Amino acid sequence: MSKLPPGFRFQPTDEEIVFQYLAPKIFSCPLPASIIPEISISKYDPCREFPGDSDGKDKYFFSNKEPGNRSSRATEDGYWKGTGSDKRIIYRKWKPIMGTKKTFVFHKGKHPRASRTDWIMHEYRITIYGNIASNSQQGKNCQGSLIQIGNWVLCHVFKKKPSTKTEVYVDRPRFCEFMKSELEDTSSSSCASSSSSNLCSDHSSFSSEVSSNAANEETSRRNV
Repeated sequence: MSKLPPGFRFQPTDEEIVFQYLAPKIFSCPLPASIIPEISISKYDPCREFPGDSDGKDKYFFSNKEPGNRSSRATEDGYWKGTGSDKRIIYRKWKPIMGTKKTFVFHKGKHPRASRTDWIMHEYRITIYGNIASNSQQGKNCQGSLIQIGNWVLCHVFKKKPSTKTEVYVDRPRFCEFMKSELEDTSSSSCASSSSSNLCSDHSSFSSEVSSNAANEETSRRNV
C-alpha cells in the first residue's frame, strides 16, 4: 500500500468514495491509488490506534460486510450505533447502481451503561433496487428495497471536534478612565473657579484698602 507524499491530504467526496474507490474494489477494477487499507472494522476500537499512520487525521478503510443488524457494530470495548437515515449517492453514469452512506457513533462500554464518544464512522455501500436486480430492468428506476452489491464496504472514521460555545464579551465602557478624566476636568474647573473667586475677593479687599487710605490722606491734608 502506498503513502501520500508530505503536504497531500486524502479528502475525497462522497461520489469519489463510492464510484472511484468502492465500486472498482467490488468489481475488481484498478483503483486510482492503493492508499486505503483492508481491515475488519469490528476488531478495532477508535479509542485505540487504527492500523497505519497515527497522525490523528481521518481514516479510510475497506472492510468486509458485517453480517446481521446493520444498525449496530460490536467491537471489543464498545459498539458503533447507527444514527439518522441513510443518504443515497447517485451518479448518472452508474444508474441504476447507487451508493448509500450510513452514519455511526461509537459508544464505549456495554449497553445500557455505554457512554457516547466523539468518534464518527460513515459506512459506504454499493446498492441496487431489489426489483431491478431480480428482473434485470436496467432502464426502469423502480422503487423498492435496496440490495447491497459485493462484500466490501468503505469506512470513513474520524473524531468530531468538540463544540465550543462562542462567548460574547461586551466591551464595557471604560468608566474609570472616562470618569477620572472628567473628574479631573471638573476638579480643574472648580479649582480655577475657586482660584479666580479668591483672586477677585483679594482684589476687592485690596481696592477697598487703597481707597480708604487715599480718603484718609485727603482728610489729613485738609486739616492741615
